[in-house]
Amino acid sequence: MTYSPSPGTPRARIPGPQKPPPTYPQIRAGLWRHCLFGGLALWMLTAVVTYATRNTTLLPTLILLGSFLVPVTFVLWAFERHGRDLGVSVILGCFLTGGTLGVLGASVMEYYLLHPSLWMFVGVGLIEEAVKLGALMFVLRGQPRLRGTRAGLVLGATVGFGFAALESAGYAFNAAVTTKGIDLRALLETEMLRGVLAPFGHGLWTAIVGGVLLSRRLPSGRFRFTGAVVGTYLGVSLLHSLWDSTHGIALWLVARLDSTRLDKGLFAQGYLPDPTDQQQHLFTVISVALMVFVSLIGVTWVRSLAWRDPSWRNTP
Repeated sequence: MTYSPSPGTPRARIPGPQKPPPTYPQIRAGLWRHCLFGGLALWMLTAVVTYATRNTTLLPTLILLGSFLVPVTFVLWAFERHGRDLGVSVILGCFLTGGTLGVLGASVMEYYLLHPSLWMFVGVGLIEEAVKLGALMFVLRGQPRLRGTRAGLVLGATVGFGFAALESAGYAFNAAVTTKGIDLRALLETEMLRGVLAPFGHGLWTAIVGGVLLSRRLPSGRFRFTGAVVGTYLGVSLLHSLWDSTHGIALWLVARLDSTRLDKGLFAQGYLPDPTDQQQHLFTVISVALMVFVSLIGVTWVRSLAWRDPSWRNTP
């Protein structure tokens, strides 16, 4: 006998064609290298044309190319190597929205809360790391799937590099505009210096605290401010403060070590005197050594977070 269902019995549904698994954006391997070298060539060409023609309408192009080149390159590298599954829209949101909110929030808070003092850079570090972390949380607020150390490292770095790109554009503009007109040499020097230092600044610090924050995020999407998160935030804020203070610390050490004394009374009043010609070499050596020291701490810290997370080595 064969069973035939009664007229009121629902028939079993036959599975239809299955959707293919989601694919990640096809990004050409080594795209970050093309961005770096191609962007560098365009920046140099723009600088030569601007210098030759004295055409001030090219200044925005020159500033934007120089300020965004290194941050965008590092974001592309992180996306290509470790963040394909995170999504292009999230990367763009963290870089543009997160970076912009961070710059705006830092500007407002520093304007109203900070005043010139010996401890001003401590306040700068605490404020800027807080606003970047807040911007990261804002961008990810409706996406609970984005959690874990790897996601935090990549997306935190992306917010930090977005912040760095916009901040560098502002510094380049200030260097270019002087009371005597446009100083193209100062603009180019500022962009080259900040481009070289960019990998060891905002992107690195926000990657560290972002990695710890998202590693503690709940499946529901709620962020938890555990002791590890708060301690990491304070640690990267201290690194940030030390980085910003290297100039002043180097001057103070020169005043202590060199027989040609700087005016110590200026330090007590919150002013930083310029080193003399005899002290310039010692000042440069100490400044570079301090920046290398702070950079090594940050790089070691972020590498330790990455290699403790197995998914970092098994990304798509």
